[in-house]
This record gives sequence, C-alpha cells and structure tokens, in this order.
Amino acid sequence: MAPRQPLAPYACDAAQSQGRLYPLDDSPTRSAFQRDRDRIIHCTAFRRLAHKTQVFVPLDGDHFRTRLTHSIEVGQIARALARCLRVDEDLAEAVALAHDLGHTPFGHAGEEALEACMKPFGGFDHNAQALRIVTKLERRYADYDGLNLAWETLEGIVKHNGPLAGPRATRPLSRFIADYDALFPLALDSFAGVEAQAAAQADDIAYIGHDIDDGLRAGLFRLEDIVAAVPFIAEIVGSIEIWRPGLDGGRRINEVVRRVITGFVEDTIQTSLAKLACLAPSTAAEVRLAGEAMVTLSPSKRAAERDLKRFLFENMYRHEKVMDVWRQARDAISRLFPAFLDQPALMPPEWASLAASCDESARAIVVADYIAGMTDRYALGEARRLFGSAGEKRVI
Repeated sequence: MAPRQPLAPYACDAAQSQGRLYPLDDSPTRSAFQRDRDRIIHCTAFRRLAHKTQVFVPLDGDHFRTRLTHSIEVGQIARALARCLRVDEDLAEAVALAHDLGHTPFGHAGEEALEACMKPFGGFDHNAQALRIVTKLERRYADYDGLNLAWETLEGIVKHNGPLAGPRATRPLSRFIADYDALFPLALDSFAGVEAQAAAQADDIAYIGHDIDDGLRAGLFRLEDIVAAVPFIAEIVGSIEIWRPGLDGGRRINEVVRRVITGFVEDTIQTSLAKLACLAPSTAAEVRLAGEAMVTLSPSKRAAERDLKRFLFENMYRHEKVMDVWRQARDAISRLFPAFLDQPALMPPEWASLAASCDESARAIVVADYIAGMTDRYALGEARRLFGSAGEKRVI
C-alpha cells in the first residue's frame, strides 16, 4: 500500500480551524476534526438513525439499509475520496456522518409530510434540522446546548450541497440557518471546502449503489430491467459475464454494486484532481471562492448517474410496495403534528413543558423537533397510541 501523502495546501487545517462558538482547550490526543467526528458518533441523534428509513421501513427486513448504515457507507467513501484528494479525512467523515442527522422518520415521505405541516410556520428542511440538532437540540454538555462543533464541520453540514445565499444558492435559505449564521457566520454565499464536497459526492455514490442492491434483493426490479435502461450497468454486467460466466445471482449483484461504486469513486478522484490542478488553490479559502464545486464527476459519469437516478425513481421510489408504506407514513405524521400542536400534553413532559409556554409558531417548531427526532417504530407507536386501529384520536 502506498504511504499516505501530506495534506494538500487547499485542505482544511485542523490546527488552523476558524474555531467554535464556545472555545475549547485543545485535546492532547485528537485534532479538532477528530473530536467533531467522535462527538457526532456518540450523540443521541446518530444512534436514532439505526431505526430511521432509508427507502424501506426497517421493519420490512433486517438487511435493508437504514439511515445509520447509509451514513456509515457515506463516511467510508468520503474518507476514500479525501485521502486521494489529499485533504483531511476526519473532517470529510464528520460531515458525512452528520449529513442525515436531521431526517425525519420514514425518509423523504416523512419529510414531505412534516414540510406540509410546517408550511404556515416557516417550513421544514432536514439540512437545517441537522444544524438544529448539533447546535441546539443535543444536550450532552454542562456548559452549552448542542455539540459545539468546529466552524469547518458546521460549514460542511449546511453547505455540502453548495452555497445557500447569493447568486449561486442551491436551495432556499431556512430561517434557522439564517439566524444561526447571524450568531456564528458560516459564509453561506460560498462553496464549502473540499472535505465537505467529498462528503456530498460520497452521499450520491453510496445511495445509488445501495439502492440498486436493496431494490434487486427486494424484487422491485430485475437486473435485466436495469441493464436494458442504463448503458453503464449493461457495460458492467457484460464485463462480469466475460470474467465469471454463470456467476450466481447474489454474487453477481454484489459485483455489480461494487463496480458501480468503484467506477464513480475513481472517476470522481480523477475529475476532481484535474479541476484542482487547473485552479491551483493555495488555501482552502480559494476553493470556497472558486465559484463552482471542485469535487465532481466527469460528464460521462454524470450522464450515467442521471440514468441510474431516473431508473431508481421510476422503478423503486415510485414502486407500489414502497408508495404504500410511504402513504401510511405520511398519514401518521400528518395526523400526529396537529394533535401535538393542539394538545401539547400528549407529548412527553419535557416536550410538553417547552411547548406550553410558546405561542403557536414557536410551539409548532417544538412539535416539529419532537416528530423529526422520532424513529420509524416510535412514530408508528405514537400513532397507534393516539389514534388506535379505528383512526379516532384519543384525547387526554
């Protein structure tokens, strides 16, 4: 194995971090970014990801991905990209592990339902919710709320998909992110560093690979279907047939998924190194001000990625089996929210106490925080507790 190379000049330097909202003494054994990674792994919200949907509700089977296993896979790919791009692996992994902390139960179905409920109160966004968790909702330390992460980690959590302000904004700016930025500015109009961009690219690579795996094993589509629709997969399957004719079904799926992930990872490394060489940044700040993402796929692999996302959308995310579960999930959250908003005492005492002293708008945020933090099975249990099998709300 080749020895690890020194960090590139455009890497984020843990020793020169832009700091934390609440200053901390340096650790004698860990860098600032290693410390952040560890704080994320040990927080309550990270553990809850074990029981939150990726695509399938975990109750459907033991071997489908959850938000936790997805986050671990993203972290592994982010580290691999960061190492080859010669940037800080610990920061890339920290952003990768935190990127889904704000997701609701039941995946995107739950987010859609909670977003609809919160529309009169400023909306809901899982990216902003992740920031709420690591800066406010986690209560682990005696002197402050949140995890008190370094500036570069927070920047990566909110901006890993691109700027949130200015002409290059990739999505609407949530009220909470804007308010936090006023307290601890995160340069929302610029791109994040290479480490956070690597985490974002790792997210796309991981979910495409494991959704192919989960979809095939669940019988939502056949390998022949994806071969017919996606030339990239046809090429991979053809090469496997030449290499190992008649390979059994399970091993063949594993080999397809492995080659999909490897192909995207290697292409990302080559393309990104070429872009970085062209820009020749001497600092991480120059990467942020480049005006475009540095960690990307080549045009041919972007086309393959679009083909795969289109196929998965049509054949997996909109499959009747998945949609039936998602409809039940949306129904549960759509009914839990107004019940808790109307009667805060239906929530546990600590949440009820927070909500009772608020006006309706602030109370809605408390309710959204409570629901967003639920696991799938806890949300289903709350729906059964309040509404029963007959669907009538049980009042206290």
